[in-house]
Amino acid sequence: MDHDHADLLPRPAAVDRALAQRETALGRLDTATVDIDAIAGRVLAEPVVASEDQPPYSYATMDGYAVDATEGYPLRVADREVFPEDDPGRLGDGEAVRVATGAPVPERANAVLKVEEAAVEDGELTGTSLSPGTYVYEQGSNVEAGERLFAAGERLSPKDAILLRDLGVESVTVREPLSVGLLATGTEIHEGRIADLDSPMLAGLVESWGHDATYEGSVPDDYDTVEARVAALADEHDVLLTTGGTSVGEKDYVIRVLAALGDVDFHRVAVRPGKPIAMADLPEYDATVFAVPGKPVGAHTITSLVARPFFTGRTDLPTVPAEVAVDVGLGPSGFEYAVPVTLEDRDGDGDPTAMPLGHADSPLSVYEETFDPSVLSSSTRATRADGFVLTESALDAGQRVRVIPYESVE
Repeated sequence: MDHDHADLLPRPAAVDRALAQRETALGRLDTATVDIDAIAGRVLAEPVVASEDQPPYSYATMDGYAVDATEGYPLRVADREVFPEDDPGRLGDGEAVRVATGAPVPERANAVLKVEEAAVEDGELTGTSLSPGTYVYEQGSNVEAGERLFAAGERLSPKDAILLRDLGVESVTVREPLSVGLLATGTEIHEGRIADLDSPMLAGLVESWGHDATYEGSVPDDYDTVEARVAALADEHDVLLTTGGTSVGEKDYVIRVLAALGDVDFHRVAVRPGKPIAMADLPEYDATVFAVPGKPVGAHTITSLVARPFFTGRTDLPTVPAEVAVDVGLGPSGFEYAVPVTLEDRDGDGDPTAMPLGHADSPLSVYEETFDPSVLSSSTRATRADGFVLTESALDAGQRVRVIPYESVE
């Protein structure tokens, strides 16, 4: 296989493929019905469609007088008042009806004149000029009957309970969480000479994304052992996350194993650090595999950028503005570089300063002016960065950039 830069998959294309694989993986899961007080982090198995308008009728948002705003003053004040529990009836020609906040407005009424802006003398109302819709929460303005508000595959949050309950929905059908196994590869890890730094981090990401993570130990660099263990775990879990063995070295067996057991969708994404990530579908086992490179910072970066959409359905990358503290050069073109930075507040005077952690002028000096993702991705202290700048171009001191905080993707 040719491993020049031409076979690198752009990150957006890798994300699209991960989302497509997500649909396959979700379709393999069992479903359950949960009350809406337990929806946080759950993934909908079916869309939610509004059965009726919300609000189901127009109502007043202020105490005042319900009127037809197209009619001129004075208006005759009806000898009745409408409260939230009342049937509002119909507004007569040239008529105004006193209404309370939250009360349905009479038929034909399209505005409410606030009490503070109204004057009544001898049973006739005058006041400020109004436009239709003033202080009226109109029927169907929030939700129209038949409108699809939640899609199948959408991950729900606690705030979604507000709209669901307003729709009269008390329970929803969801997919069960993905069962995710984590397997470290490498003789040095298997024999305990080097600590497995990746698996606890990846397990935390999986759990934060709403799924169940199980550490399944390690395997040495032996093809038959790797193949047997991957097959066994793929048979047990919906998803397998392996670390290490994703490059093109003599003992990097993982990609060859995945090709033998199923279909490798992609291998190598144009992001540094983290380039050698792979995703595979193993149809015989009804499992998806992400093979993640072993260097810890690179593993975290590429998993957050490429695998997060698979687990969450989200592709957004929230950012905060900052100003680069120093010049930072980049290596070969054709890559997106994820440059870890620390943010230093300027006491409210402009954007914070982004100091590339690892630069010679930072507290962690592992490169001079040219960003070195290979060395930095091995540094555990680099995890003290606040976020990273995703860029294809060199950075200049004083340049405004967008920083992706780590907490926004974890």
